[in-house]
Amino acid sequence: MEQNELIDKITKEIMSRLNTQNSSKQGSVIQSQQKPWISPEELAKYIDHTLLKPEAVQSQFEQLCNEALKYRFKSVCVNSGWVPFVAKKLRGSGIKVCSVIGFPLGEMDSRSKAFETRSAIDNGASEIDMVINVGALKSRNLKLVEEDIRTIRRGCRGNTILKVIIETILLTEEEKVLACEISKKAEADFVKTSTGFSGGGATVSDIVLMRRTVGPNMGVKASGLIRDYNSAVALIQAGATRLGCGASVAIITGAVAKGNY
Repeated sequence: MEQNELIDKITKEIMSRLNTQNSSKQGSVIQSQQKPWISPEELAKYIDHTLLKPEAVQSQFEQLCNEALKYRFKSVCVNSGWVPFVAKKLRGSGIKVCSVIGFPLGEMDSRSKAFETRSAIDNGASEIDMVINVGALKSRNLKLVEEDIRTIRRGCRGNTILKVIIETILLTEEEKVLACEISKKAEADFVKTSTGFSGGGATVSDIVLMRRTVGPNMGVKASGLIRDYNSAVALIQAGATRLGCGASVAIITGAVAKGNY
């Protein structure tokens, strides 16, 4: 059986299984993961503090780093051109530097993505968020999608975390499952919902689907339109193990407002 046929077969089996699970079972799964609240300190450990706007200026990146140092976010996530600046600001702090790759479209060739990856790592990034080749996925060129991810994986050092942005807003349910399956097969560490540049954002239903597809051991990152404490907690309860947020400070202060100190 051809590789693409095999992946299609597995996808259909997963979709069939997911579709037969009733809503009460889904609710019980989410409920079993729920915590009554998450403290600001704990919540901060989930957050990649993010600034990816093309018009952002140096003072904003300085503020981004200062906020990360104050609230102890998991990482600071920026475009690769800002990695050297951020890495210098965060040196010795224990806060990770995350660089997006092939952002925001993911449509450049794999060698270009790999070069950007190696450059970002050389400049201080320890986490890489790459954008999947959405057009190849929708064309069912699954071999190209997998090899694109594997090329970036090979460009990473052994301890580099690789997250694959699948851009859920552009995909059907079946394509979301396919993207997650391929990312896992290509040895990525996380699947991630969104760039935030194509509209939409992270939803609880997408996180539930992604978590069920990749299983309990792979990371799932929710990103896009996460703007308050309640939304952040709901996504964690649904199965997210990392959050990409531009409104990180508002989320943490919202946690404080909820009395979670």
